Amino acid sequence: MNKTRASGRTVGGLRTLSLQAPAVTLLLLWMIVPLGMTLWFSFQRYNLLMPGMTGFAGLENYEYLLTDPALWAAMGNTLLLVGWVLAITVVGGTLLAVLFQQEFAGRGIARVLAISPFFVMPTVSALVWKNMMMHPSNGVLAWLAESIGLPAVDWFSSLPLTSIVIIVAWQWLPFALLILLTAMQSLDEDQVEAARMDGAGPVAIFFFITLPHLKRAISVVIMIEMIFLLTIFAEIFVTTSGGPGLATTNLAYLIYIRALLDFDVGTASAGGVIAIILANIVAIFLVRMVAKNLED
Repeated sequence: MNKTRASGRTVGGLRTLSLQAPAVTLLLLWMIVPLGMTLWFSFQRYNLLMPGMTGFAGLENYEYLLTDPALWAAMGNTLLLVGWVLAITVVGGTLLAVLFQQEFAGRGIARVLAISPFFVMPTVSALVWKNMMMHPSNGVLAWLAESIGLPAVDWFSSLPLTSIVIIVAWQWLPFALLILLTAMQSLDEDQVEAARMDGAGPVAIFFFITLPHLKRAISVVIMIEMIFLLTIFAEIFVTTSGGPGLATTNLAYLIYIRALLDFDVGTASAGGVIAIILANIVAIFLVRMVAKNLED
């Protein structure tokens, strides 16, 4: 009897494994092959403009990249971009979620309009902001400034990184709002009503009831946004092309410059490895933070 059960479990396990094997194999190839090629090229001299200069380079690509001031400028821009966008989206998303939780006329339409920018493609939103909103002559912001007697601002020349932060934050604010507004639906209204009866005002209710309730949702928003914000590319490519100088060049755009403008595949691959290491460090930190919040 025991042998029959054991053999049944073995056969069932083999059948399950045989069904999972194609998907798991495809997923591993999808991940391992690009990673392996990136690692391989990061140790090679491989420049498409100099096809005769090939061979094993050792750590030369990494040494060149780590001593290049452009890398540290790009990493600084990446951290500033991620930090400011996270701050704007988390704070703004929390306040908007509290606002849209209240009853008012047209709330459903307002929610749809507030969430809709998240579904606009990054390239399209960048073009809209560049040509319709921030244009120094014909943009809406220039018209508003001139209407109150202020000079128009050439955003992408004077405040390039701030411009990118505004565009990216506009795209990701609806995502934070959607997650936090969903979390608000599970807030215990009886607890809020009891706090009001005890004399708690709106500010006290927000800081001592609403905000602790949104703690897990905020952690999820930070984790998901940070993973995607580390790879922001389209908005920079369409609006500033990394300039002026290196003012808006982040790590992803620097890799693009090395690979597709300088045609230096070896150095670009080394930059890709550095980006992978940075992303994994961030991911480990975020997973621990989210796990801690879930335990609490």
